Amino acid sequence: MSEVIQYDDIHLNQGEIAGRLRLASSGLGWKESNSEEPYIVSASDIRKAQWSRAARGFELKLTLRNGGFVQLDGFEDDDLDTLRKTIKKYFDVILEQREHSLKGWNWGKTEFSGSELLFNVSNKPAFEIPLSSISNTNLSGKNEVSLEFSLFGNESDMGKLENQVVKDATIQDQLVEMRFYIPGMTTTGSEENSESVNSASVFYETLKDKADIGQVSGESIVSFSDVLFLTPRYDVDMYSLFLRLRGKTYDYKIYYSSFVKLFLLPKPDDMHVVFVMGLDPPLRQGQTEYPFLVIQFMREEEMEVELNLEDSEFQEKYSEKLKKKYDQLAYEVVSQIFYGLTSRKIITPSTFRSYRDHAAVKCSMKASEGNLFCLDRSFLFIPKPSIWIPMSEISHVTLSRINTSLSASRTFDLTFSLKGGVYYQFSNINREEQKLLEDFIKSKNIKIKNDLNDDSQAILTALDDELSDDDHSIPISDDGESPDDDFEAESDSDVAEEYDENVESSKDSGEEDGPKSKKMKSK
Repeated sequence: MSEVIQYDDIHLNQGEIAGRLRLASSGLGWKESNSEEPYIVSASDIRKAQWSRAARGFELKLTLRNGGFVQLDGFEDDDLDTLRKTIKKYFDVILEQREHSLKGWNWGKTEFSGSELLFNVSNKPAFEIPLSSISNTNLSGKNEVSLEFSLFGNESDMGKLENQVVKDATIQDQLVEMRFYIPGMTTTGSEENSESVNSASVFYETLKDKADIGQVSGESIVSFSDVLFLTPRYDVDMYSLFLRLRGKTYDYKIYYSSFVKLFLLPKPDDMHVVFVMGLDPPLRQGQTEYPFLVIQFMREEEMEVELNLEDSEFQEKYSEKLKKKYDQLAYEVVSQIFYGLTSRKIITPSTFRSYRDHAAVKCSMKASEGNLFCLDRSFLFIPKPSIWIPMSEISHVTLSRINTSLSASRTFDLTFSLKGGVYYQFSNINREEQKLLEDFIKSKNIKIKNDLNDDSQAILTALDDELSDDDHSIPISDDGESPDDDFEAESDSDVAEEYDENVESSKDSGEEDGPKSKKMKSK
């Protein structure tokens, strides 16, 4: 029986909880102090081993044959010799020493090494990125490439990262995006057929190929290329576990588990129907987040599609959720397919009806005009910015008017104050909607603070002021002549100029016309 080498206080995959590591000829095992099931790696699965400096002393990084990684840190410098001999003896792998660049520069060279993307500074790696952790990449402009990383909280992404053994459930802060600025041009092709292309484009295409981004197994179940996205705009390809959004600049792969809300709502214009999809985590374009996707349909538009599924597969997986062929209104087709693939309930309008018998009221959110839908358990403002307000988070609602002028008396503002201190104000709501909104909010047992009654006297005062201004008129003479007709200007000869000899000096004028000075006597 082979000897077992043991190390204490070792952290697995940069986790916060330390455990015990054991090495034997059959492989390695790591176990937390409070856990009964150890994490085991077979000796035949280990392809490469590296030793480097880490946050907790030194780190042993094992590269597996399936492309995954195992990171073990917390070693002392004195453990290097023992580990090198043990790994060579038990796993037949040479332990390599890797020195990282500590200059802190943010410029260097990228290199694809196996299943990793290296960022080298002065020929030393500053950091490594596992390609399996990259969920999406986009070419932003001519010289910038953005990388988006898988979120450990997403069940679908966790399945993708199984080979990385990310088991630490205490992860809270995660890196979600990184951007590379890649200037210049590069030459591709043979010497005879060489071509000068953008370096950022070459890096982007290489990354997509290495990380298997944009490549999907099998064909899509259904595609929608003529739907109108309001925030933002894309074509849609739907697969069994995810959908792909294809735009001019950005492409996204979104798992159905990220869809948390679905709404199907008629717009107050009696012409359109909107299908709203809530995402968690939200869609990101640079610094902009889109927690909702909004698709708009013409109310009478029809659509005919057939699912790209074999009859046997359809009967086995989708017969209870979907239909093999659709030929009906477009918004019904898209919403029903989303419902079948995401298994999310579609929320429709409540019993609320506006003054003009619509499911929403027109209003403004700052400078953006939109519609506020009063639903059974929430309020939803669309299209941009899309804001969802659950009734359970509302502290109180305030009806007010910022401007007390006569023209503003036809509208009012509605402010939702949430329990966490956040508030949303919707303005320019027609005064005719006031009682209907008040009755609906009261029926949901939400506190209402009405400041409109306090403003009534101010509006009446403003009205009186405007009416009183109309009583003042300019007097007009009876003879119809202008008041300026009696004015006679002096001729040029009557005005003494400075160079005229008739002009009296200010000194002489002051002596003749001015008051005489008096002497003051002190008593």
